[in-house]
This record gives sequence, structure tokens and C-alpha cells, in this order.
Amino acid sequence: MTQSQALKILKSGENVFLTGSAGTGKTFLINEFIGHLKNKKIKAGITASTGIAATHIGGRTIHSWAGMGIEKNLSPKKMNKLVRNKKTRQRIEETQTLVIDEISMLDADRLNLADKICKAIKNPFLPFGGIQVIMSGDFFQLPPVEKDAEFAYESLAWKEAKVKVCYLDEQFRQNDLVFTDLLNKIRNNSAGADEMNSLKSRLFKSINGFDKPTKLYTHNADVDAVNSYELSRVPGKESAYQMTSKGPAELVKFLKKSCLAPEELKLKTGAMVMFVKNNFEAGYVNGTLGVVTGFNEDNYPLVKIKSGEEIAATPSGWNIEENEEIVASVNQIPLRLAWAITVHKSQGMSLDAAEIDLSRSFEYGMGYVALSRVRTLAGMRLMGINKGALRVDPKVLEKDLEFKNLSI
Repeated sequence: MTQSQALKILKSGENVFLTGSAGTGKTFLINEFIGHLKNKKIKAGITASTGIAATHIGGRTIHSWAGMGIEKNLSPKKMNKLVRNKKTRQRIEETQTLVIDEISMLDADRLNLADKICKAIKNPFLPFGGIQVIMSGDFFQLPPVEKDAEFAYESLAWKEAKVKVCYLDEQFRQNDLVFTDLLNKIRNNSAGADEMNSLKSRLFKSINGFDKPTKLYTHNADVDAVNSYELSRVPGKESAYQMTSKGPAELVKFLKKSCLAPEELKLKTGAMVMFVKNNFEAGYVNGTLGVVTGFNEDNYPLVKIKSGEEIAATPSGWNIEENEEIVASVNQIPLRLAWAITVHKSQGMSLDAAEIDLSRSFEYGMGYVALSRVRTLAGMRLMGINKGALRVDPKVLEKDLEFKNLSI
């Protein structure tokens, strides 16, 4: 299905599951749909399963939006208290469309609970209280955080919603047909010796135009150690930029935690950086790599990207909106140090080049997410890979075939 076909269905008012392989533009299309909702003055709840994913679409987590927090079940007493909460009640009562991005990381229990809350506040006889629900994501990518949790599609809420499937099949990230085929074989669980040999052909190989590509690690400790060490090795004066914020403390805290830009950004001329926001007019997207070449008269960093263009990185905002009003925001230079990043935080990014270490992969989809961040096989340097790196969940594989058949 093309993006234009899917957008037409999203606009129809039906409950939709928007899916497709990595790089098919799911988040881009969701943002297009959100723009449509704003133009039509349709009250929308813009959410995602994780904080990082929520910042990509200018929203909050589904847990925060529904008022359920970390709970997966609510006692009658807690449910009654939540339903009487003025802010939560008003937010849900006014919502006509609910968007949930990165649905693969939301478990069945919490989707059921969100449905139950919406029913308690709006209409007990309709799925999600009569709110149109748009769920977007790819179940081959990272699963729910809790071990042995059921996927969202296994929930009663999903079944009752009679979800229409829109399966995108246009590829926008990868333009390397051989690499695209390799990724599809991993996704279809048909990757064998030939695919492993293709990946191993990139072991310890240099990447043309990138002396130090971003390193993707499976664990946070590795990332923090690499970035701190590399910045300390860069000579010269250090410039620091503090994040500013506005709004309720709880929402600001969420934005700070979720936003990929750090609260304090430390840079030097020569630092390797990555843009962490989309700004097509300025010439960068989330994942664009570059090197700090200096600082302008306003002391903002100048970043030289692969094309040779030099971009002045000026402060940008991450907002939470409700009913077209910004209720909380943080502002920071949209950069982070980019010698290293975790696979989890790379989800949704398109990287120009990456050094990937999959020797400690520990869950389904981790290898697929990491490998599919880059556009070409030549844009990757592989540092290690274990037997589990290419694993996909056999249960998801079976369900994905069903989703394909249900899509137009």
C-alpha cells in the first residue's frame, strides 16, 4: 500500500493499524495525518508507547495521556479516582482521534487498560469509548519491555476495535536493493549463510566519507563511556548549552527524559554530532551526522554534514500539545554527541553511517532495528554479531503474514 492510499484510509474515521518494514515512512505519514487533524480542528490525543517515540510526533506517552501511569490494571477504587480526575476526564472527553505510535512496545494489558479508561469516561458500549484509534508500528522491531508480555494485537481492545490494516510497502530509507533484500530476509526469517556472509563482509570495514561513524551499542554503559571519552580527547575550548523549559513539572520532566537532546550539551570544535530533530528547511533530519566546525557570532555551533553544507544549529523546541495549545515545552540545540548511541534510542532514525556491534544482542528485533537504521550496506561497519542478532519472533512472523493479507 502507498502512503497516499493509507492516508486516505486514516482520514476515513476508521480504526487503523499502520505498519510496514523499517524505512517505509510510518512516522512521516503519522505526522502528515496529525497535520490533517489540526487543519480540520479535530481534537486529537497524540501519543506513543515510549517517551522518545512521543517526541518524534509532538505528543506524550499513552500511559500519561490515559492517566494510568505505570499501572497495567486498576482496582475499582483507583479507576473511580482516575475517572473523577478533572484534567484526565476533560482530555479524554474532548478527544476524537487517538494516535498511538510505536505500538510494538505497548503490551496487551496496557492497551486494554487505555480502552477501559476511555470507555469509563466516554461511552462504555464502544471500543475506546467511540474514539477513532490509529496505531502505528512494526512488531518485528522492539517488543514490550516486560518479559513474556503479550503483544498489543493479542488484546481484547484490539479485537473489539475491528482495526483496518494499512501495510506500507514503499521503501524510503534504503536505496540499496541488495541491502533491502537482505533486511527483508531477516524480517521473513529466511536469512541464511549468504545473508550472514554479506553482513560479515562489512566486519571492521571503513565507510567512505566517515572516519568515525556513529557506533550503535545494545547497552547504555557502552554508549556513555564512548561519548565521554571521545569528547575528552578533542582539544580546545568547550561550549555548554543548557536546556530551558516551560510548563508543569511532571510534563517537563517527561520531555527532558524523552527528548534525545541532553539537558546539558557540551561541544567542542571537532566534536562528532547528530541532529535529533527533523527540520527539512534547515537541511537536516533526525539522524543526520556531522562535525562541529566552529561557532558563529551568537555562539551557536556550526555543523558540517556529509554533503559539505555547513548548518548553524540553533535552539529548537519539543512540545506537548493539547487541543492545539502547547502545555509544556523544552528548548535546546537539536544535537547530541554522536560517537555512540543505543539501538533502542536509534529506533525511528535514518543514519548516514553506523558502526554496529551486535555481539551482545539480547532480544528479538534488536539486530533488525540496528541494521535497518542505515541506508546502504556500504554505510555500515560491523564490529561483531552473535547468533541471536538476526532472530525475529516466530509468533510475529505468522501474524505479519495475516496483516499483509488484510491490507489492501
